Amino acid sequence: MAALGRAVGVYAEVMVAVPRSGLPALVAGIPRAARLHIVTGKGGAGKTTTAAALAIALARGGQRVLIVEVEGRQALARLFDVPELPYADRHLAAAPGGGEVVGLSIDPEEAFIDYLELFYNMKRSARIMQRMGAVDFVTTLAPGLRDVLLTGKVKERVTLNEQGRSAYDCVVLDAPPTGRIRQFLDATREVANLARFGPINRQSQGVVELLHSERTVVHLVTLLEEMPVQETVDAAHELTEGGFGLGAIVVNRARPHYVRPGQLADGRLSRAVLRRGLKLAGVDVDLTDELAQQMIEYEARQDVQRANADRLDAVAVPRIELPELAPPVGVGELSELSDYFVIDE
Repeated sequence: MAALGRAVGVYAEVMVAVPRSGLPALVAGIPRAARLHIVTGKGGAGKTTTAAALAIALARGGQRVLIVEVEGRQALARLFDVPELPYADRHLAAAPGGGEVVGLSIDPEEAFIDYLELFYNMKRSARIMQRMGAVDFVTTLAPGLRDVLLTGKVKERVTLNEQGRSAYDCVVLDAPPTGRIRQFLDATREVANLARFGPINRQSQGVVELLHSERTVVHLVTLLEEMPVQETVDAAHELTEGGFGLGAIVVNRARPHYVRPGQLADGRLSRAVLRRGLKLAGVDVDLTDELAQQMIEYEARQDVQRANADRLDAVAVPRIELPELAPPVGVGELSELSDYFVIDE
């Protein structure tokens, strides 16, 4: 399956990102220069799996990459088969060439307490508010505030320094779904407009600047199905309109092209030809009718895939195609998927 998936591969013009010394080249749409890779997609399209595979690919060759989740699902812990992530950076996996993937699950309540301490020196009071349930009340009452806190912590990790150098070579954000990605990324701009002076304004402006700079790219994960493709096209338009840079569209769980276009004339299949082929292959010819029906149905599903792939042409960014893997997906499978973000040397 892996070889077949690789044959389907990346169907975009291959443009090699200029790698740093010793680092593997990445496929088109995954720029090495980006410090923040935001991964979004319709729910169920596999954005967390894609974000994790991308993090492993970016970590190859000795890079240190942080992957962040913000939805409180502990999806990264399950995917990497580790205990639930605390509100702290934790090792998740090693990458080929000495790289490391680190994980962080951002808790909005803890981020709010950090915020109060940073700007108002109110950590003690904030802890009392937390025990009273006031912090959860505030962040639930104002969902836009949650987004501000989350994007603020992501920005903090992107710019984090240890002993004069960046703590991470880049950060991968497993972001909210496409249905609200523009709202999520734009929340801090609204705060910056409200707080026109002081430290909150400066912090907000820093987040806005990062998200709209060349250091940040947004990748869109989709399935070749009608609703995910439509959400992807709509989100791409909204993000471009909002001044956010797009990286690549990642088509997840693509079916291999077992039936060639035109191989079945008008949806029909010659049973006699199939029977002779089965006989030559040493397969029971009694399976002819069942296999013929499966081929017809498979070709119909491929036609749907092709039609939806054509609809994605409305978004002028590179496209990366990942194969369908048998569940469950673990670290080994993530490493296999990471191959699709790297150009063979």
